[in-house]
Amino acid sequence: MKELFLIIVGSALVNNVVLSQFLGLCPFLGVSKSTKTASGMGGAVIFVITLSSFVTSIIYRFILVPLNLTYLQTIVFILIIAALVQFVEMFLKKSIPSLYTALGVYLPLITTNCAVLGVALLNVQKEYGILKSTVNGFATAVGFTIAIILMANLREKIEYNDIPQSFKGFPIVLVTAGLMAIAFFGFSGLI
Repeated sequence: MKELFLIIVGSALVNNVVLSQFLGLCPFLGVSKSTKTASGMGGAVIFVITLSSFVTSIIYRFILVPLNLTYLQTIVFILIIAALVQFVEMFLKKSIPSLYTALGVYLPLITTNCAVLGVALLNVQKEYGILKSTVNGFATAVGFTIAIILMANLREKIEYNDIPQSFKGFPIVLVTAGLMAIAFFGFSGLI
């Protein structure tokens, strides 16, 4: 239980996928304009990363390793992630069309989001079992969601501030992301 707790804290805060590993920056910067779309993207990423961590761990352990096909792991993992994203996209289109429209092009981009593939490959690299892989995937996705919602909140607040003309728009977003990364660096002493 202690080891699972360390994985959760480490993946969500200490080694935050966006702010310390710099994976998944495209949706982080693109969807974080409003809290509503950021939380929707966070929910979709939580579902996709958690489920893909579980499924890729099972397929790696019970199919790729016994058949000595581990060299195909990246291709297989991408196919699994693409199928899961298609499922999420169909579900949102049918159930929550406003969120589906708000996420726009960033929803299908979860397929190529390097954070999702990075977690699956990291689980293999660290030789996590099925439970640890799933917990790591969930914690990483929660860390992504925390980061994107914090960024969305900050961007909503920044919009009403008096900012020099040269910093308006994307430059202030990058400065904010850099300051968030520095702030999350403070968690590095936890583990």
